[in-house]
Amino acid sequence: MKHILLILPLFILAISCTKKETKIESKPTYASFGEKITEENAVSKEVLLEKYKTLKIGDTLAIKVTSKINEICQNKGCWMTLDLGNNETAFVKFKEYGFFVPMNAQKRNTIIEGKAFIEVTSVAELKHYAEDEGKSEKEIAEITAPKTEYKFLAHGVLISK
Repeated sequence: MKHILLILPLFILAISCTKKETKIESKPTYASFGEKITEENAVSKEVLLEKYKTLKIGDTLAIKVTSKINEICQNKGCWMTLDLGNNETAFVKFKEYGFFVPMNAQKRNTIIEGKAFIEVTSVAELKHYAEDEGKSEKEIAEITAPKTEYKFLAHGVLISK
């Protein structure tokens, strides 16, 4: 009986000291802005870029895409640019100016849902956005021509935490 009383605590100690490795696959967590959206059925930035190439001015495409945020308005978080790969970006605004995103979310992964389209941006608007980005007076003065851009009007945004 004494042997059992001595062996039992040693056995319990041995079991409790063994290291168990458990691999938990964690799903990325996102902060949500605007309308509630999910990660499901989001296309890659490369797919969106190919779809942009088929659009004409006036066309719209309802789509959900996953990518990385390049820049964000540093005044309010009222717009952002989305990386499309191949040195291409899409300029993203938020539906009815109804929500903003954090101004420090650059380089984070994002999923956005809304409408993709192509639009010509005026010189005045380009200068305004350059100011929002904090560009210098010299850089702003160099903007002298309108620009045809890939645009996106998002009604929902997820940003990785």
